[in-house]
Amino acid sequence: MAESTLPAPPPQSDTERHVVGYALAGVGAILFSMKAIIIKLAYGTGAAPAVEAITLLSLRMAFALPVYFGIGVWSWRARKRDGRALPNAKQIVVIGAIGMLGYYVASYSDFVALSFITAQFERLILFTYPIFVMVLGAMFFGGRITRWGVIALCLSYAGIAFIYAKGEIATGPHLALGVGLMLLTALSFSLYQLFAKRWLNMIGSRVFTCIAMSGAGLAALMHFSIQTAANGSLATLHIPLDIVWLGAAIALFSTILPSFMLNAALERVGPQAVSMIGTVSPVATIIMAIVILGEPFAWSDAAGTALVLFGVGLYTFKNARR
Repeated sequence: MAESTLPAPPPQSDTERHVVGYALAGVGAILFSMKAIIIKLAYGTGAAPAVEAITLLSLRMAFALPVYFGIGVWSWRARKRDGRALPNAKQIVVIGAIGMLGYYVASYSDFVALSFITAQFERLILFTYPIFVMVLGAMFFGGRITRWGVIALCLSYAGIAFIYAKGEIATGPHLALGVGLMLLTALSFSLYQLFAKRWLNMIGSRVFTCIAMSGAGLAALMHFSIQTAANGSLATLHIPLDIVWLGAAIALFSTILPSFMLNAALERVGPQAVSMIGTVSPVATIIMAIVILGEPFAWSDAAGTALVLFGVGLYTFKNARR
């Protein structure tokens, strides 16, 4: 009896490819925006957080690392088989250090800041990191500051300042500390992107991301181990099961899935479209924070948010055209 074969699927049209790319970019941005919501749920509603920031960050990394390690091994073998460039031992250390900057330093300051400020304010401040990229790029990486970039900077930080002064989402006894930590987060992540650019072009996004995430994960787990030993007690190892599940949720829904979705979107529609669609992220955070966390949102918050979104959106659009 002759062996039957299934017909090959028809090639995907450009329209279908773009629609899938836009959908992946939108869903990925929304999943990333869930991170602050899940962290807030883990912290609880008490005066003090129910779990320490480094514990929650370590849970995120512990669940994510095996996935990135497996993908990293597969991607390494594929590049080696195809004869493409791979990093040597010294370069792996450098990439791991870059990963620590973007996903350990930036993430830790972000997690700590969320114990002081609302999820909405956190997302808006972090959303301004492309402007940090422009300024730092001009200062240290041979980039330039454009007229539209300066306008975007003024609009965005006028919105942040307005919310800080008048907004209901900017409350709390340690508000200034939380805002300072979020500015450190934006600074660290911007430096990560600037340092990462040449390596992404050299060894590919998958290998780079897996090495960088592994470096950050090891740093977070080492931090947790040192802190546990310094406390002289193993009590920090007894983590409630609901906190463990929330850590797993951050790893799956706000780390692993969106990272692959956005990579797939980049291949289909390009970085400019992905950046523009990424503006849904703060809006998604605002909606979820109001509905799930019960955070306030007044007219002053809406006005400041509009300035931030318009400023960053303007910069992204003009930069994409340029």
